[in-house]
Amino acid sequence: MDRKQVEIEEEELLTQDPQFWDNPKKAEIILKKIKEKKSWVNKYNEAKSSKEDTEVLIEFFELDEVSEEEVEQQYNDFKIKVENLELLNMLGAESDKFGAILQINPGAGGTESQDWASMLMRMYLRYGEKHNYKVKIIDEQEGDVAGIKSVSIEFEGENAFGFLKSENGVHRLVRLSPFDSANRRHTSFASVYVYPVVDDAIEIEINPAHLSWDTFRSSGPGGQHVNKTESAVRLRHEPSGLVVECQETRSQIKNREKAIKMLKSQLYELEIRKKQAEQQQIEDGKMKIEWGSQIRSYVMHPYKLVKDVRTNYETSNVQAVMDGELDGFIKAYLMKFGGEK
Repeated sequence: MDRKQVEIEEEELLTQDPQFWDNPKKAEIILKKIKEKKSWVNKYNEAKSSKEDTEVLIEFFELDEVSEEEVEQQYNDFKIKVENLELLNMLGAESDKFGAILQINPGAGGTESQDWASMLMRMYLRYGEKHNYKVKIIDEQEGDVAGIKSVSIEFEGENAFGFLKSENGVHRLVRLSPFDSANRRHTSFASVYVYPVVDDAIEIEINPAHLSWDTFRSSGPGGQHVNKTESAVRLRHEPSGLVVECQETRSQIKNREKAIKMLKSQLYELEIRKKQAEQQQIEDGKMKIEWGSQIRSYVMHPYKLVKDVRTNYETSNVQAVMDGELDGFIKAYLMKFGGEK
């Protein structure tokens, strides 16, 4: 922390240079670094202060001046602050601090898996709201009967990718099907793929000759405009084979700009993974979305349980999870894998 404080002071001195803004991109990078380090120092100081408050309350408790409940409450506050610091310490990769785009695709099974994909979409939207991220649906393809065929959601905010990267993989649901007249138990699968949204400080060159564009009509809500205008875009990048779709706005130009940014983000993620030599599937959606490949199971019948097979973290409060309470799963993943990566 002492070193961080010194670095903040040195970098803040740079910002006072009259020529600091001569290179705006470099200036933005320095300001972001200062902000990140200040965030660390502030959280550390809060935890340190909470520790001191706890020690004082213990002394008062021994003198019978405060209740045990007051000490317990203060201790729990201190504990949460320390755990949050531990979690933050697991976010060491360069890409962790970026925003994120999360894609959901249903597995085989038609309406069942498409409905499960829409349940996951709601879960992640709720998670984003709880953590004060700016959340936008960039592209959504509705299912034929119910649910969705695919969706791309953008999360804008501090460390969004660092936390949401734990969701990469296949999610399995076991429940009594509302679409089965015999009310039998069904198993459904959906894949989640998360990648970081690169900022302007990262330069990625794309050859326009490698791009091909299609336009189509938006499939989401929007009234008459949706039916008349081909504002949605589909972008193909030949060398990587990546395909990006965007129907975020009514403007085809803005959708094209967004699609390019999404493509750059995915290319950046591919490059990061190559550098780290992680011999994994680049996109978990390309795995077979079926038995044996899931990262997490959500069981709603005959008992209630959500369990992550990578960390063995589990909870019986399925409804809370479906309402976006994912912190326990994310923390367990980061504490197990974050440090080594």
